[in-house]
Amino acid sequence: MEAANANCGIISSNLNHIPVLNGTNFKEWKENIMLVLGCMDLDLALRIEQPILTATSSVENKRDAEKWDRSNRISLMIIKCGVPEAFRAKNDKAETSTFLQKMISMKYKGKGNTREHIMEMSHLASKLKALKLEIADDFLVHFVLLSLPA
Repeated sequence: MEAANANCGIISSNLNHIPVLNGTNFKEWKENIMLVLGCMDLDLALRIEQPILTATSSVENKRDAEKWDRSNRISLMIIKCGVPEAFRAKNDKAETSTFLQKMISMKYKGKGNTREHIMEMSHLASKLKALKLEIADDFLVHFVLLSLPA
C-alpha cells in the first residue's frame, strides 16, 4: 500500500510540471508531456505502433500488447489533464463531423466483403454514439442500403 501511495505522489508531482495548454504554448506543453511520459516509462504508445494480436500470437506478443495498451490508456489520461475542456469539446465536434461525413459518403465499391462494409458503417455509428450522437438503427439500415449499388 505504501508503494502505491508513493507512486501516486510521484505521478502527481510529475503532472504538476505540465502546463495547461492555452493555445499559445503548444511546443512547451508537448515537450513537458513527452518528458513526463518518458520519465514515467509511459511513452511506449507514442514511440511504437500498436501491436496487432492474432490467434497465433505468442505470450510475449500478448505481454507487449498489454504494455502498449496500458501506456496508451494512462498517456491519454495524463494528456487530457493538460487540455482544457473547451479544447476537448471542439475536438469532439470536429471528430463527430468527420465520422458523420464519412458515414454519409461511404459507398460499397464491389471490392471485398459486403459484411465488412456493413460492419465498418456499424463501427462508425458506435463511434458517433460514444461522441453522444446516436444513429438510430433504422437510419443506420438506410445509410447502409444507400451505400450499396443499385
